[in-house]
Amino acid sequence: MVRTPLTPEERERGERLGRLLREARGGRSMAEIAARAGVSAETLRKIETGRAPTPAFFTVAALAGVLGLSMDELIGRIGPTAPTAPVAA
Repeated sequence: MVRTPLTPEERERGERLGRLLREARGGRSMAEIAARAGVSAETLRKIETGRAPTPAFFTVAALAGVLGLSMDELIGRIGPTAPTAPVAA
């Protein structure tokens, strides 16, 4: 299977996700958070550094749960910005 190259927007979104997870992790160890989420420390490292810019949904959900982040918060901070509709006068 050939994977299509990521767009610049997808790469940027992956970097935003990594920064958010790293900030939420704070002083806790990568190994601790990864183990509690059921993923490898290497997977978390790749996500945090942007080398895995499109992690599986369930991986992100597990990490968010361990870090106390809601999926709504994640989407709000890393998701594509929704176009704003014109305000009716």
